[in-house]
Amino acid sequence: LRLAAVLKAILEGEKAAVLKRDHYLPLSFHRRQEELKFSLGLRRLQHRVREIQALLDGHEGEGPGQDGAPLGVSARGNSAMESPTAPQELPNLILEAVKELEAAKQQVLKRIQIWKRQQQLAGNGSLFEENVTPLQKRCESLVEVHFQLHQQVMAASAELGAELMPRLLERFNEVLSSLVKR
Repeated sequence: LRLAAVLKAILEGEKAAVLKRDHYLPLSFHRRQEELKFSLGLRRLQHRVREIQALLDGHEGEGPGQDGAPLGVSARGNSAMESPTAPQELPNLILEAVKELEAAKQQVLKRIQIWKRQQQLAGNGSLFEENVTPLQKRCESLVEVHFQLHQQVMAASAELGAELMPRLLERFNEVLSSLVKR
């Protein structure tokens, strides 16, 4: 962590020096910064999806009367007391993941809007990078995570309750429809 803090301080110093000298940062810097923010957000979202899956897998092993065990004790002999927040933790984790999914969607939509604007300006002779592959990869990776998260929400529908499920499904539909429409 100290190494990361030192590197961050050095990079901030270099950024300040560039700003002092040029009074602006090159466009490539902003684009690279945006790519890093998106990839970090996507990795965080994928990590949340794995956490949710681990919680769901943990709940599957618990059930009343497995192997003659009393209610709340799994076949491994671990009591339910070890994870008293697990029922409350799953909805919170899913809500955080959906919030991060929506934030990643906003980043993709912003990038699409920038790409469209650059395409319009190209008609006036402005430079335009026609390569749509990075944008396509962003969309595909986001949709992939969207479907993984959606599957997990459907698997946890009993634990999420009747009032939370419709709101979550509505948010999922909005994310997907806005990506497809734009």
